[in-house]
Amino acid sequence: MLSASVYTTRMHKLLAVLLPALTIAALSAQAPAPFRLEETTIQHIGAAFRDRSLTCRSLVEMYLQRIDAHDKQGAQLNAIVVVNPEALKIADVLDRQYRESGPVGPLHCIPVLVKDNFETIDMPTTAGSLSLKDMMTGKDAFVVKRLREAGALMIAKTNMAEFAFSPVETVSSILPGYTRNPYDTTRVTAGSSGGSAAAVAANFAALALASDTGNSIRGPAAHQALVGLRSTMGLVSRAGVVPLNLAADIAGAVTRSVAERGGCPERNRGRRSGRSGDGRGSATCHPGLCLRTPHRWVERREARRPPSSVRHADAGR
Repeated sequence: MLSASVYTTRMHKLLAVLLPALTIAALSAQAPAPFRLEETTIQHIGAAFRDRSLTCRSLVEMYLQRIDAHDKQGAQLNAIVVVNPEALKIADVLDRQYRESGPVGPLHCIPVLVKDNFETIDMPTTAGSLSLKDMMTGKDAFVVKRLREAGALMIAKTNMAEFAFSPVETVSSILPGYTRNPYDTTRVTAGSSGGSAAAVAANFAALALASDTGNSIRGPAAHQALVGLRSTMGLVSRAGVVPLNLAADIAGAVTRSVAERGGCPERNRGRRSGRSGDGRGSATCHPGLCLRTPHRWVERREARRPPSSVRHADAGR
């Protein structure tokens, strides 16, 4: 028969083994944390889909509600030209495909904002000009097509300087008034991709397509504390993008982080036409030209980022 002291010692050892295991089991059984739209990332959205705490339809509804609350009312950012009228139907289709066979691609149901000089089959393309109001081209720009193939959802078209002329501000004739900076609505967004940058900064979608001739990605990204990159000429196709200057135009995107921006060219590269992606010839993207961002460098930079002072657009003036 065991003495009391031996019995107590053995029980302590048993508890020391069992308690960590029980704690881990209890934590793993807890429900996923509620999904938070503000400042979410592509990685967070994908994780929420995988743990079933989020559906494509619910995600799109949240973004549409935010656009409705802060674009033409609330902060009145004036960043959106038109919302995709088929967005919720597309979301339902993506949800059904996810249930039946898993994600469509690496960007499954990632809402993307499209600068209004990229052709979209389901929304007009005006390049910010009233002269092109309601113009439907019946096709997608190359980049838009590749994003859809990867599972992305084009949620809306964004405002731009008319025909991309201004790097300073975002004013078009298709919308009255300026596009406003979500950090301070008395300040400009820069141009010409100010609508895309303002909308991403205000959490209207996960990322946005943009174009750059002289400053039109870099300026708006800097003004709205985002990441923008003017890529190598010819690396990303310009097919289906209304041109300003074919000697300098490039297509790209604005995102919240270096890691997210680093992944975008992987969706956009591939077979394209011509050395500048303008519809002639049959060049292909050389693998060595495609953007690679060292993960350790990204992790160090992201770890050093100060806590976001993100403007919830309702605090705009």
